[in-house]
Amino acid sequence: MTIELRSDTFTKPDPPMLAAMMAAEVGDDVFGEDPTVTALENKLAAMLGMEAGLFCPSGTMTNQIAIRVNTQPQDEVICDRYSHVYLYEGGGMMANSGVSVALLAGNRGRLTASQVEAAIKPDDVHAPVSRLVSLENTMNKGGGSYYALSEIQKIKQVADRHGLRMHLDGARLFNALTETGEDPQAYGRLFDTISICLSKGLGAPVGSVLLGDAATIKRARRVRKVFGGGMRQAGYLAAAGIYALDHNIPRLADDHRRARQLGEALQECSFVKDIMPIDTNIVIFSVDDVSKILAQLKAKGLLAVPFGPHEIRFVTHLDFTDKHLDEAVRILRSL
Repeated sequence: MTIELRSDTFTKPDPPMLAAMMAAEVGDDVFGEDPTVTALENKLAAMLGMEAGLFCPSGTMTNQIAIRVNTQPQDEVICDRYSHVYLYEGGGMMANSGVSVALLAGNRGRLTASQVEAAIKPDDVHAPVSRLVSLENTMNKGGGSYYALSEIQKIKQVADRHGLRMHLDGARLFNALTETGEDPQAYGRLFDTISICLSKGLGAPVGSVLLGDAATIKRARRVRKVFGGGMRQAGYLAAAGIYALDHNIPRLADDHRRARQLGEALQECSFVKDIMPIDTNIVIFSVDDVSKILAQLKAKGLLAVPFGPHEIRFVTHLDFTDKHLDEAVRILRSL
């Protein structure tokens, strides 16, 4: 048995999802004629109370399109220093949009309104123009940490006072909502653009959706074309996204439960030095020798990733079952 804990991106469609994909009605989405893609975009926009959506191949693309449509060259994006848009998107902010970045040290990746306000540049020819605040929820490098909606509301007030726009990298937003029970539409009222990933905990094989108002998404569609993201009969993929939204949100709580159980097992392991608080489906723990522990885990059939000089990450997902959990705990105790 191989136990996959490197990422929740390793999920594979189950038979009902595959059946939904094969039954999809499709057309040419670049011509705006794929009804299943349109249905997915409209469905997710309605769920978050936004006007329109744009289906893209990846969350990196939706984030990068959002930065492009919310800024212009010589502007600045304010974000946490561990943000996915900064660390894991290949320098795309500079390459794709010609913007600079103000990196803040949040609490496990979560910024406060006072931090954001202090980072906003004065109107000075020597400085870039602070234009966009980008938040991440849940926060990958923060161990799946999530924001309190009240703090986002305070950040929004700061952004409005200074004429800044707001983007949410909501790749795992539904993981956060599973814990908070908040209304998804509250997020639609706070952000100009939101990126939602369908291929992580929700279990679809491919795709993310960028949400915004109709005018913003119209511009985003043009940028998607320039980025090479225009797909043709993409309804087969969109159907998986629709199935995921209809069936796989409630089961995210199981991922969180299993992540916490992994954390409990790690607390008993002598090789573990520290464990980051486990809020959702990401488990980050520190050890003395990352390479040694990863090799030992792999030899026993458990796959994980390095996540810093002394850190290892596990991510639970819908293909990680209670049976896998029991075996993972046994392996950890055997080291």
